[in-house]
Amino acid sequence: MNDVDRSAIIVELAAQPRAHGSWAGETHVQKAACLMQELPGVPVDFRFVLYKHGPFAFGLRDLLNRMETWGYLQLEVQPYPYGPKIVDGRLSASLKAESDAPRSYTPRIEFVAGQLAGCNVSDLERIATALFIECEAAVIPAKRAERLTELKPHISPVEAPKAFERLAEIRLSAQGAGFGRFLEAGQAG
Repeated sequence: MNDVDRSAIIVELAAQPRAHGSWAGETHVQKAACLMQELPGVPVDFRFVLYKHGPFAFGLRDLLNRMETWGYLQLEVQPYPYGPKIVDGRLSASLKAESDAPRSYTPRIEFVAGQLAGCNVSDLERIATALFIECEAAVIPAKRAERLTELKPHISPVEAPKAFERLAEIRLSAQGAGFGRFLEAGQAG
């Protein structure tokens, strides 16, 4: 996928949390992109690594910076302790008109955004890290919650299994919505 199409999808992905009455900062976009990428048919092709607050794609951060420079999005400063909110830039409408990609994937983008709409940064970290662990082929299902607390010691042994339960709910909802299914645990995207 080229940068124009990926940028158009990311502009739409950043707009969706706001449509659901939620935050649209970089953490939200990073985690939503991670989940969206694992949903069949949204080939944004970012390489996610485990970082401070869960899966993070440096390529996505680079693209977000370029998109700001190009005028496709802008950062709206928020009061402390919050980071900036991502909003449409002055050229976002022309980007959307130039690319058919968002129209092709809008229902899937809306689905992922809707599933994550009520999540705070901690929720996003738990869910996205659970997905990251499920994509690690070496981790057997019975050890996933333990692996989550090993990688993220601040996530309690009580919260860890709940993250995998929430991820399973999202997968089931995706199937029910007719989007196929999220990749089964242990398969890489």
